[in-house]
Amino acid sequence: MVATPRARSEPGAPAGGAPPAAPAAVVVGAGRRAVGAVTGPVVGAVTGRAAVLDVAQLLAHARRRELALAVAGCVALVLVLIAGVGLGEVVIPPADTIAILAHRLLGWPVAHGWSAADETIVLQLRLPRVIAAMAVGASLALAGTALQGLLRNPLADPYVLGTASGAALGAALGVVIPLPGMVLGFGLLQVLAFAGALGAVLLVYRLSRAGQLASMTGVLLTGYAVSSLLAAGLAITMWLSGDGLRQIFYFLLGSFDGVAWPQVAAAAVPLLAGGVVLLTRGRALNALLLGEETAAHLGLDVRRERVVLLAATSLVTAASVAIAGLIGFVGLVVPHVVRLVVGPDGRAVLPLSAIWGAAFLAACDLLARIPGDIPVGVVTALVGAPFFLWILRRAHSGYEL
Repeated sequence: MVATPRARSEPGAPAGGAPPAAPAAVVVGAGRRAVGAVTGPVVGAVTGRAAVLDVAQLLAHARRRELALAVAGCVALVLVLIAGVGLGEVVIPPADTIAILAHRLLGWPVAHGWSAADETIVLQLRLPRVIAAMAVGASLALAGTALQGLLRNPLADPYVLGTASGAALGAALGVVIPLPGMVLGFGLLQVLAFAGALGAVLLVYRLSRAGQLASMTGVLLTGYAVSSLLAAGLAITMWLSGDGLRQIFYFLLGSFDGVAWPQVAAAAVPLLAGGVVLLTRGRALNALLLGEETAAHLGLDVRRERVVLLAATSLVTAASVAIAGLIGFVGLVVPHVVRLVVGPDGRAVLPLSAIWGAAFLAACDLLARIPGDIPVGVVTALVGAPFFLWILRRAHSGYEL
């Protein structure tokens, strides 16, 4: 039996010339690469689909919150309307209040079980006041929302551009100047307040060169400077007013006392015109929140939108001041509360702020009227500030515009 010589091979080479065996690590790595090549697109597709589903769920949740807040706001408006018309020195039962409103405003065939005095109180005394409060509240909330987005400043309110100081100075001059007469249901005080508010905004606009594509910081600082100058003029006018000082203070604190249908009709034109314009600027405000340069790259005409927003906010603010005086807090806080609930989307914040601004101011006017017609501006601060602080404390995450 002859021994067969063992073939000499290189280290690691198999006997008999067989192909070399791959190390275990190479096999495992190759296997992982093969599995990854097969499963990578599948995992990526699943991950992308999950992300799309997450975004869709978030959007659906946001829409449900917006719808819930809108429905709640409309219910609050109806309740405040009925309470504001029915409550006062003469209490009218809710059933009679609803029957009067449904019969006279909607033409519904309702059994006539109320007195003529109740109908006069509802339709001629209280209803115009409640409607005016709702219109002014909605307008101030819209103006505050627009200015906070335009200036990207959470402290911006409808009076930040000198509107309050200009209106106050105009009203004070209307008290000092002894000129009787009425224009569209308004006296000289209201007419000069409207003119002073618009004049102050125009002055700020011209001094700050707001028509150019530049930062709005200049507009904000110019507004503060002009407000200080006009406040000095107001102080001098108040010092010279004598017996009219109480009337000036009453205007500065805000009130709907004495508002009738002629005033509501006269203020309805600027309030509706400016309000409709502001309600259509949701997309523009969303772009402006990213910065004016970014908004311009997205195709937004920043200069035009700036002029439109400033003009609309000034118009509704001046008309609100003319009908009710200076009422703070509504335009500053209501937009923030709405954003805390539904997020920063201007397309939702604008209409929801208008609804809740109307309900809030009408409710505050009711609270001011029942104890003895105290200034409504005092009530808005006393009621709104603690509520806003409570909302901020309950916010679980950081809040930004």
